[in-house]
Amino acid sequence: MTRILITNDDGYHSEGITALENALSELGDVYVVAPASEMSGASHSLTLARPLRIRQIDARHWTVDGTPTDCVTLALNRILPPEERPHICASGINHGPNLGDDATYSGTVAGALEATILGVPGIAFSLAASRSLDFAEAIRVAREITQKALAEGLPENTLLNVNVPKGVPKGLRITKQGFKNARPVISEQIDPRGKPYYWIGELREGFHAEGGTDFEAIDEGFVSVTPMRSDLTNHRAIELLKKWEQS
Repeated sequence: MTRILITNDDGYHSEGITALENALSELGDVYVVAPASEMSGASHSLTLARPLRIRQIDARHWTVDGTPTDCVTLALNRILPPEERPHICASGINHGPNLGDDATYSGTVAGALEATILGVPGIAFSLAASRSLDFAEAIRVAREITQKALAEGLPENTLLNVNVPKGVPKGLRITKQGFKNARPVISEQIDPRGKPYYWIGELREGFHAEGGTDFEAIDEGFVSVTPMRSDLTNHRAIELLKKWEQS
């Protein structure tokens, strides 16, 4: 029987993770190991400075008071026995897009990345809508892409970052990671004790519209599927910097 591990960064009680579990339950045995609370923006962080607590909800559901990376690490090395090792890990469905540079901040993407590093194919799913959280099409896309990945496999050391546009998608595009034009917006407020605190936000001013990016696909109403890996090397820059070796 096919075994599927599900995690996310919006927390165990989010609508998106429930939608993803419903989407994939007909494909095999689903195990959910998710953060006990929201961990959006946690990126690929691993908790090292404090102990972690696992809470078992029932035979196939657990929460961890840590990040998505913690959840996947514990799921594959402590929670699930070796004979129940999953065939694939699905992360999401995220409440909002994970496009371009934002993928590096994303706990949703990190959950799939950690699974890939540990030898389990990973797919991250996000609904690229900021207000409307109608998961109907995202559920369909998640089921179809997961089924295809299980049947055909994924390239070695590769995870998929899948973003689903709002409404009914026009189709699917295999994309590359784009780059956004944005700047931080920091709001300063005063707490009841008279001490300042800060809220970090972002003002987006568009994106680089070079062909074939995830931004472009979503902007045109297509599902974006971006193959990614943990290797952050800029391979084109290696040759440009080779001359440093002789300096």
